[in-house]
Amino acid sequence: MKKTLKRLAPVLCTGVFIFSGCAKQQAVKSDQPVAPSATTQQAAPAKVQAPAAPQQAMPMTTALPATSIKAEPIQSQPAALTNNEAALAGALEKIYFDFDSDVLSDAARKTLTENYAKLKATPNVKIRIEGNCDERGSDEYNLALSERRAQSAMKYLVSLGIPASRLSTIGYGEEKPAVAGHDEAAWAKNRRDEFSINK
Repeated sequence: MKKTLKRLAPVLCTGVFIFSGCAKQQAVKSDQPVAPSATTQQAAPAKVQAPAAPQQAMPMTTALPATSIKAEPIQSQPAALTNNEAALAGALEKIYFDFDSDVLSDAARKTLTENYAKLKATPNVKIRIEGNCDERGSDEYNLALSERRAQSAMKYLVSLGIPASRLSTIGYGEEKPAVAGHDEAAWAKNRRDEFSINK
């Protein structure tokens, strides 16, 4: 009997071991489809979210045009203001300077006084005064002279009552001629200050 038990004991232990091992493997196998998918979602979210991203992108894509459609009417409102501003800029007269001078002539002062009345009627519009020169002189000299011309007009408008915060200046030198030509008639029209809307 002892011999039979000794012979059966290893067989029984092996059977129990195999049976219990198989039972564990079956439990693992039955849980594996659930457990790896859960761990895959946590460990590698990119792989799981990659297919979901296009599905989420669809609602976002439909939401984007809705916001851009809302933005278009907002852009159309400044367009109406731009027309008003453009009308003002077109109403502001240029002033002209003598050769190699940034001193305001009587005619320039009269024009600036007329421009002042137009600017006073539109208190929220900011203006840029653009100084220009004729083609004579070096680039550096003309840039400095054109800036001084713009500053002269600005100082005069401020003295009339336009707040300095509404005005800015820039000098273009000879870069933006109003008239092409190499004679006094062309040069006289190029020595000027122009007024534009400053946004």
